[in-house]
Amino acid sequence: MPSIHSVARAQCHLAWDNRRVFFDLGSSIEPVLRIKSGDTVNFDCLDASNGQVKADSTVDCLSSMVFEQLDQVNGPIYVEDAQPGDTLKVEVLSIDTADWGWTALIPGFGLLHDEYSEPALKIWKLNKEEGYAYLNEKKGIKIPLKPFAGEMGVAPGKKGAFSTIPPYNTGGNIDTKHLCAGSTVFLPIEVEGALFSMGDGHAAQGDGEVCGTAIETPIKAQVRLTVMKDRSYTKTPHFKTSSVTINDEEYYCTTGVEPDIREATRSALRHMIKYLCDQHGLDAVEAYMLCSVAGDLRIHEVVDMPNYVVGIMLPKSILSE
Repeated sequence: MPSIHSVARAQCHLAWDNRRVFFDLGSSIEPVLRIKSGDTVNFDCLDASNGQVKADSTVDCLSSMVFEQLDQVNGPIYVEDAQPGDTLKVEVLSIDTADWGWTALIPGFGLLHDEYSEPALKIWKLNKEEGYAYLNEKKGIKIPLKPFAGEMGVAPGKKGAFSTIPPYNTGGNIDTKHLCAGSTVFLPIEVEGALFSMGDGHAAQGDGEVCGTAIETPIKAQVRLTVMKDRSYTKTPHFKTSSVTINDEEYYCTTGVEPDIREATRSALRHMIKYLCDQHGLDAVEAYMLCSVAGDLRIHEVVDMPNYVVGIMLPKSILSE
């Protein structure tokens, strides 16, 4: 009979040898829990700042932030019968946020970090009952909430310590907004027991998280972990989305056209920020944050060389006319 287990905020890992650590396959990080395949686990996770940003914080907190403590994850969880070559099926059963969140411009971080060198912080009030948060209430710009965990992964097969900041073929900081309640993630297992961890709660995010942060928030999540023996083709994270409601949403899109795909992406983002400033009266920092929490990057064209076309799409429904 499958069981339900819980992992508390204190049962997380982030630092080993003065570095952020996603997984250390030595003796430094022992599993906090051993479960059977098919069991359910409840996670209680701090936000990505590891509690350094609070609901009453100001931008001054960013200058004293200890970056070695960012993006901690809860775990690892040892799943019995998990062996290298298997796949871990992670069913996201529920995710609940706090009633607040934050978005920041952190110097040196983000797609346009070289153009936005000053720190900035927005504290959001999350209306969980109605499912939105205002970027700018006066202008009527509000963001629909769709919470998910940015960090979900299992241990890499290589020995050593791995930072929580980048994603890996075994998961980690994949920051994929579609991994909300009702979705299923498939992760390739490279070590005995899988050693699953998760964290980095987001209340909302656009595809790309372009400024480097989403609406960061503490979360309580429930997932079911099941070992699968028949998915040898799973070599990187795969996922199945929750059911999608088709609506009549319209989008405004700006594009970047460049021979380098990263520069095309940066160009598309610059054009969207300029549009939001000129047509909707936002300042550049607000516009950059809005693109990060609600704008979706898309690769529109990759075959007509020498140029790529990348776009950023923003739902028109979040903007006041």
